[in-house]
Amino acid sequence: MRILQINTVYGRGSTGKIAQGLHDVCVKNGHQCVSAYRYAEGNFEDTLAVSSWMDCHVHNRLARETLLQGSFSWGRTLLFLRKVKKYAPDVIHLHNLHGSYVNFKLLFAYIKRHKVPVVWTFHDCWAFTGCCPHFVIAKCDRWMSGCSGCPSYSARISLGGDSVSKMWERKRNLFSSIENLVIVTPSMWLNGLVKESFLQSKSTEIIYTGIDLNVFKPTDGTFRERYNIDASKKILLGVSFGWSYRKGLDVFIELARRLDASQYQIVLVGTDESVEAQLPENILPIRRTSNQKELAEIYTAADLFVNPTREEMFGLVNVEANACGTPVLTFRTGGSPECIDESSGVVVDCDDIDAMEREIIRICSENPYSAENCMARASRFDMNERFEEYVKLYEKIKN
Repeated sequence: MRILQINTVYGRGSTGKIAQGLHDVCVKNGHQCVSAYRYAEGNFEDTLAVSSWMDCHVHNRLARETLLQGSFSWGRTLLFLRKVKKYAPDVIHLHNLHGSYVNFKLLFAYIKRHKVPVVWTFHDCWAFTGCCPHFVIAKCDRWMSGCSGCPSYSARISLGGDSVSKMWERKRNLFSSIENLVIVTPSMWLNGLVKESFLQSKSTEIIYTGIDLNVFKPTDGTFRERYNIDASKKILLGVSFGWSYRKGLDVFIELARRLDASQYQIVLVGTDESVEAQLPENILPIRRTSNQKELAEIYTAADLFVNPTREEMFGLVNVEANACGTPVLTFRTGGSPECIDESSGVVVDCDDIDAMEREIIRICSENPYSAENCMARASRFDMNERFEEYVKLYEKIKN
């Protein structure tokens, strides 16, 4: 079986690593796999560049001005599709298309004309909105009826009409036209949204995102010693590689104000200079870890992983923490609650900082969640098993 993957990036970032992992598992199972991404960023075997850096740059500038992403890159997409035709894939697996690198009309016309079965993994909500990958914080439901008068992009609505609404209509017409399409979501929560969108008639599957359990496991280290954290203090850990209101940065700042600094040490991984300028002295910032093993050491050293995210498709950091034997406390938002169960952590209502504070104190004093139970929960998200689910899905839809 010949499989073609298309994603914005390959081998880096969350979706790029997923695409690379899937590629390797397909080859291991005896299938051919070619992975296409926006432009060359490394020396990878069996990959194609859909476009070029310059073409993507021009496409992105035009899309920012018009909001009509995916309406440009005609020449590059035609050249790419010639290569696709020569390869003649049995299945096309789409990931993120919103990277200003491919012309949607041409791509979907090719898929429809050649009747290629498609698996499309939604890593966010972009595919069924006018422009937005996320809309929970905005409390917006206009995506259900056309995205007209978008409050988030109103300043850029131009070109003789409502470009966001035009984009929503264009997506509906193109994406709904593919007959043999299976949409994969990484959470039940996102699957529910798809069932309320203009893609509600399409088949859907839930395949959770997995982690490498050979890396994320209880890992001894010298984290406390390196940062002079007293052995009597409880470490409250947060991990994000883009700290903001969306990820709950303000919640950690408030918790630092409320909690006794002699008993608790808040540690945030993934900060930068601008984030650190906002933090009080009793929060320990750590910039990007050098590798995943170092991150596993920090997860293991923590007494509680705290995830006050307000918008989340799934929440892989929750699973990583559990895999290292650390319980999780998270807001009830998006797919984040699906990562844990009653034996590995607790969920509180979104924005209920009082409840989060109470649970921190309770968990750190009573230790109700064992490392063994946390690890058992995380074992359900083995990366290789999840990739095998995709291979079975390819085989199913091809037949």
